[in-house]
Amino acid sequence: MYPMPGKCPVCGDELYVEKLTCGQCGTSIQGMFLPQRLAQLSREQWDFVELFLRCEGKLNRLQEELGLSYPTVRNRLHEVIRAMGYEVGEPDPEEIRTQSVLDDLASGKTSVAEALRLLSR
Repeated sequence: MYPMPGKCPVCGDELYVEKLTCGQCGTSIQGMFLPQRLAQLSREQWDFVELFLRCEGKLNRLQEELGLSYPTVRNRLHEVIRAMGYEVGEPDPEEIRTQSVLDDLASGKTSVAEALRLLSR
């Protein structure tokens, strides 16, 4: 069996399921069924969601696992949210600033004293 594609390979539009079949008894149901929202994700987005769940939804752990910056991980999460048909809320500027300072500290671009000064504002 192959994973069900979420988007049309020709035009990129949504695909509908027309037939469902029981693997045990062979019973079939025909109609037009909408796939679940998660079925609309690409393979890369699915992998991201699986890792997100393994990291218990903690973006900092996800950041470490992927070796990416916090803003990049957050953007990937927003891509998944949009792919599922939801709106993404406006980012909290204070959270972004704090994470940027912590990223600079972790990469050695700033000192502990400077990071503390920036975070105390």
